[in-house]
Amino acid sequence: MMLRSCLCRPLERCFGRRGGDGLMWNMDLKPHASGDFSIAVVQANSSLEDQGQVFTSPSATYVGVYDGHGGPEASRFVNKHLFPYLNKFALEQGGLSADVIKKAFNATEEEFLHVVKRSLPARPQIASVGSCCLVGAISNGVLYVANLGDSRAVLGRRASEGRKNPVVAERLSTDHNVSVEEVRREVEALHPDDSHVVVYTRGVWRIKGIIQVSRSIGDVYLKKPEFNRDPIFQQFGNPVPLKRPVMTAEPSILIRKLLPQDSFLIFASDGLWEQLSDEAAVEIVFKNPRAGIAKRLVRAALHEAAKKREMSYQDIKRIEKGIRRHFHDDITVIVIYLDHHKGSSNRRPKHSTVNGTTNAPTDIFSLKAHAGDEDLLHTFS
Repeated sequence: MMLRSCLCRPLERCFGRRGGDGLMWNMDLKPHASGDFSIAVVQANSSLEDQGQVFTSPSATYVGVYDGHGGPEASRFVNKHLFPYLNKFALEQGGLSADVIKKAFNATEEEFLHVVKRSLPARPQIASVGSCCLVGAISNGVLYVANLGDSRAVLGRRASEGRKNPVVAERLSTDHNVSVEEVRREVEALHPDDSHVVVYTRGVWRIKGIIQVSRSIGDVYLKKPEFNRDPIFQQFGNPVPLKRPVMTAEPSILIRKLLPQDSFLIFASDGLWEQLSDEAAVEIVFKNPRAGIAKRLVRAALHEAAKKREMSYQDIKRIEKGIRRHFHDDITVIVIYLDHHKGSSNRRPKHSTVNGTTNAPTDIFSLKAHAGDEDLLHTFS
């Protein structure tokens, strides 16, 4: 059954504010095709720039975490368009594959480009809005992970006997962030004639001194040189001279069979990973009850953020959105437990048919930011 009401209601009416933090929302535990999932979101920006999704069908589960930057428009657009493309191409090609995933990412990027072109005269800043994009899919015992940017997927795997730690953290995605030396070298190698394609400024490495991530949906002005020459965009901000794109929407893709020792997956925006290591996050999930586990991870991250400023989480909770961004980022966490990837169907959720078939994914969780967002989304339809 689709939770359509979440598409246009404030988050607190979808699954409530809990724990005294007026900027946190969470869903303690819900079933998906292969087990249970838990989700939590905390806002720091004036407008929530993170978006998240969990879709399911009787045989597959799809997860999306989209971390926007420069504004919420790109992440909301991806939230609305990427999974329909993924389903469309999977049906056309007889199932999921790396090619299907790439086609869905590319189609989403191209459609957002059209939106930017149409919107530019009225909203030139739309050319500088972008979103990281992390997608996971579980189908027929196979896990697919695709990403752009620095959101991250981490697997918790039971360790073999005799290991000191009973659970092992395995990172499944690549951080496309030029703070990573390998990524920095990759960008520099693509621009041998530009010694300033990546520069160290304001304490971190940035492409053109502007942005840390090297892959995204959107950020059109760093991909299409013609936008920097457009007089309308030049009035909005300082143009960045480009000979060729300095960012890409080509996802990194990992495909692996799920194994009996694979216990759970953590999909999260970089707001979590700025505060917690892969190992720390996996240990929290392993040692604690399932219900509310995503909220527990978010709270652990916020405690770390507070500690860095010699504050308490109670202090952080009293800070308003917008101002709170100085203390931590928006954070979205989705924890997927892997109980039934061997094909058991005894706990799969019930599904209504879509267009006469039960193969199409059903939206069991889709995050939209706040009341009134539906008006903004109409511009993208």
